[in-house]
Amino acid sequence: MGSISQEDYQNSSSPIPIVDFAEWYKATSPSEKLSVAKKLISACQDPGFVYIINHGVSEDLLSEAFSVAKKLFDLPMEDKMKAPHPDGPDIHRGYSRPGLEKVTQYMDGDETVGEALRAVVDVKESYEIGSEECENQYNVWLPEDVYPGFREFTTKFFWHCNEAAQEILRAIAVGLELGDDEFLVKYHSGHNNQLRLLHYPPVPADDLEQGKAARISAHTDWGSITMLFQDGCGGLEVEDKDGKFVPATPIPGACVMNVGDLLMRWSNDKLKSTLHRVTLPPSSDSYDTSSGKRMTKARYSIPYFVSPDAFARIECLPACVDEKHPVKYEPIVQDDYRKMRAKVQYKKTDTDTGATPVAVAG
Repeated sequence: MGSISQEDYQNSSSPIPIVDFAEWYKATSPSEKLSVAKKLISACQDPGFVYIINHGVSEDLLSEAFSVAKKLFDLPMEDKMKAPHPDGPDIHRGYSRPGLEKVTQYMDGDETVGEALRAVVDVKESYEIGSEECENQYNVWLPEDVYPGFREFTTKFFWHCNEAAQEILRAIAVGLELGDDEFLVKYHSGHNNQLRLLHYPPVPADDLEQGKAARISAHTDWGSITMLFQDGCGGLEVEDKDGKFVPATPIPGACVMNVGDLLMRWSNDKLKSTLHRVTLPPSSDSYDTSSGKRMTKARYSIPYFVSPDAFARIECLPACVDEKHPVKYEPIVQDDYRKMRAKVQYKKTDTDTGATPVAVAG
């Protein structure tokens, strides 16, 4: 891909650091790689979010991915519902219609609390895609005649993202001085990653301001890292060290990378899994007032969730433990943590799922 200059973004309105990953790819010595890795680790400590430019996913491929996503969400609802998200939280694949999913930081699994949280609807729709070789999740595909080429492209894009993700994991291992650049990659085959296509339809700004609806409420991510590609609409906000939410202003061609819960546990809290949310966009250009109402414009984003393999055991790294920083977390298996976090995300019995899903495991 063509190289993007970091100087192009030095006046970004966001306080989130920028790391130019071209320096990592071009590095010819361990010291040069360590220099980039230390910048990445510093951002992963505060605020736990970082813009990565020249990350390895080409601009042409990203442009095509957003076009594919827009075409998907422009399909009639009856077509999208030919690949419905399976009932309940156990399988996280296929199409989720607006209001089906509720993203929250709550993780105790009390359905009464879950129902109260779902009273404020998340105004978004999504499509989840994983590896065909995932041990405990099966893909739910649209029929080929409904969207020709969709499965082929998203599968290709999934693995391109994984290549970039594994380089980021190598850099984190170098920055943490684990003594094995491949340590984290060994736990991340890519088969437990998740590609999510997201669409936030227009919504009255008043509904978001008054708490009648939400886009995505404040939450942390569950895995190791997330790579987020976003359009120019804006609305993503990140909690800073003072507890204030600050904008993650879109930067063309960049990915917003953040630390997830399991990497925070692995690093014994050396790296931070930070609360973030999607709410009203800050720019007046992201609103449509032609109807007499202040409506948000449609927003599209593509997060790529990078998780340890399903049955990987996560325990604090010795390099992140010392007398001043004793072990904070008991070991946990990735799939056990996922199930705990997912308990109220989807209702266990949803009666409006549409047609029977096309489930393909290989």
